[in-house]
Amino acid sequence: MIFGYARVSSKDQNLARQIKELEEFGCDRIFQEKQSGKNFDRPVYKEMRSKMRFGDVLVVHDLSRFGRNKVEIRNEWEALIEEEIDIVVLNMPILDTRKYKDLEGVGQLVSDLVLTLLSWMVEEERVRIRTAQREGIEIAKKKGKYKGGKKKYHADAKGKDKVIYDRVVQLINQGVSVLDIHREVGISRNTIYSIKRQIS
Repeated sequence: MIFGYARVSSKDQNLARQIKELEEFGCDRIFQEKQSGKNFDRPVYKEMRSKMRFGDVLVVHDLSRFGRNKVEIRNEWEALIEEEIDIVVLNMPILDTRKYKDLEGVGQLVSDLVLTLLSWMVEEERVRIRTAQREGIEIAKKKGKYKGGKKKYHADAKGKDKVIYDRVVQLINQGVSVLDIHREVGISRNTIYSIKRQIS
């Protein structure tokens, strides 16, 4: 049997395009889910997997349908192969394990190469996002628009936060150590150091 699995990460995203692709491929059953890919705690995916048997085929639009974590994607891929369930990834035609049935070892080689490439791409994307964020912060700083994280404890704070701030200032002025202040008021030492710098 050919199983199709379509997933989006949130309820306001649309599954129509994935479902259309899976129907055009000729899937016998299509399972659809609106659930984060952070882990495999996905009831629809689990239900589908419980029905899959030796010789079945699982079709997905892309590898990220399995999840966002490269280790879990690889583990799930290997589990499917171990159960002799074929995998077809529509946006990566090279990832069609049915093609390598008669070529001993080649299917595993292709899978390893592509999954390694995927891992690299995932990591590169993370680096690119972090770099873009840093560059954005630097540009904002130069324009005087970047304020950094919002401080909770400061001279203009309200309620409980103001009480804690005043107590920290009082203890600093009394010469109490940062560690002892941390133990008394329960806020982080970094925050206490930050307050100390502000008032010095």
